[in-house]
Amino acid sequence: MGQLNKKKKFVADGVFAAELNEFLKRQLAEFGYCGVEHRVTPQRTDIFIRATRTQDVMGPKNERLRQLTTLIQRRFNFPEGGLQIYTDKVLRKGLSAAAQAQSLRYKLLGQVAVRKACYNILRFAMEAGALGIEIIVKGKVRQQRAKSMKFRLGYMIKSGDGSCIDTCKRSVLVKQGILGIKVSIMLPPGEQGVKAQPDKFDIPMSHPAH
Repeated sequence: MGQLNKKKKFVADGVFAAELNEFLKRQLAEFGYCGVEHRVTPQRTDIFIRATRTQDVMGPKNERLRQLTTLIQRRFNFPEGGLQIYTDKVLRKGLSAAAQAQSLRYKLLGQVAVRKACYNILRFAMEAGALGIEIIVKGKVRQQRAKSMKFRLGYMIKSGDGSCIDTCKRSVLVKQGILGIKVSIMLPPGEQGVKAQPDKFDIPMSHPAH
């Protein structure tokens, strides 16, 4: 029975995390929302929102953060005082798939050509230290038929441990219709706890004997 309760709690936590992420994605997309984590303590549930524009997430005198707290309390039936929200600023935007997907979305809304917009994102991520980045854009561009376009730069694994890949999907409504966006960034070792790939090793330099 105890094992069953643990499984139910695990599933419930997963459902809550997914629903909370979707809720915040809708509420905070324009403020560079990059993800959320939550931690349950005996006293309350702590929520940590990652975003590129944390000041905008908080709002003047933390007004938006208070409104967000009230909305989440009502949406997920938290008791009064049972929820605390913190913001965590994403400093390396080029290594955040969510930040780059949102940046690409705004470029496309600004009518920047898809190819030019994607190459700008590729370069920005690589300059930030990414090992590789892949962008997939699906949908109808200009007068062409709907198709899938793929842009890639650097190194990107396709199998094995995927914990080193940060991925984000977004959609954008343009004149021709809806475009689907998928950004995948291969993070360097040390970023978000990522370990070096097993096929990567350093060879120590040998020094000539005197």
